[in-house]
Amino acid sequence: MNESQVNDSTFSFRGGRLDLSKKTCIAGILNVTPDSFSDGGKFLEPQAALRHAEKMIKEGADVIDVGGESARPRSVPVKESEEIARVVPVISELVKRFDAVVSVDTYKASVAKAALDAGAHIINDVSALRFDPELADVASAYGAGLILMHMKGTPLTMQDNPEYNDVMFEIADFLRKAIDNARTAGVRFESIMVDPGIGFGKKLVHNLTILKSLSQLRLLRRPIMVGPSRKSFIGQLLNVPVEERLPGTLAAIVICVLSGASVVRVHDVKEAREAVVIADAVARTGD
Repeated sequence: MNESQVNDSTFSFRGGRLDLSKKTCIAGILNVTPDSFSDGGKFLEPQAALRHAEKMIKEGADVIDVGGESARPRSVPVKESEEIARVVPVISELVKRFDAVVSVDTYKASVAKAALDAGAHIINDVSALRFDPELADVASAYGAGLILMHMKGTPLTMQDNPEYNDVMFEIADFLRKAIDNARTAGVRFESIMVDPGIGFGKKLVHNLTILKSLSQLRLLRRPIMVGPSRKSFIGQLLNVPVEERLPGTLAAIVICVLSGASVVRVHDVKEAREAVVIADAVARTGD
């Protein structure tokens, strides 16, 4: 397919594609970690993870995003072998038991390769190829979908007083360069998605600007994924703990859809799906 013929309603990956022209898709978060900020430890055991994945699929998740390393602020990396041991058994069983699109949330080429060998379809890289450039080669070799996220610094340092002159320009410029790097490695243009990285090296005002001005990223001509679910900016605005951030999350999701998001990455699939249906009905009226 010629790049000029591709639009941001197309996202292809090994073995399939997401049609983003009819609805906003839902990526359900499946953290098989002991320390994720919201649900760390709940789904570390593979059978618990699979039960939760089944629940999210029944509730309407279009993608299950499996992560074996927390990227919360101040988190430190885990060994590749440990991350592989967490995600591969779950991904292997997921693709056997369910007709589900599976992404692996990792920035490590070795982990991505193991996950793709286990049946994953998409790589979700929070570093946009900065931490392990060989990840692009893996995505290209397997024909995998590749999600490129903006992050300032690393999870350990990203909230150390992040500053921007123009947050949307800088995010777009960063993602444009990441897309170019992926394309140079042979990743197909239609297999790339972008994510502005809410909460990753951002202050409250930066996160709010992203929500308000998300449509500016449409200039990249790639689908946009946004992950506002239970994030700290919601806690800051509402003065509530993680477990009480669902109403704020739903408000943020609706704003994302109205601002041009193609995929929202969430913990609470049923509630998010219902919010997305209403937002889509408004956003797509007259299309």
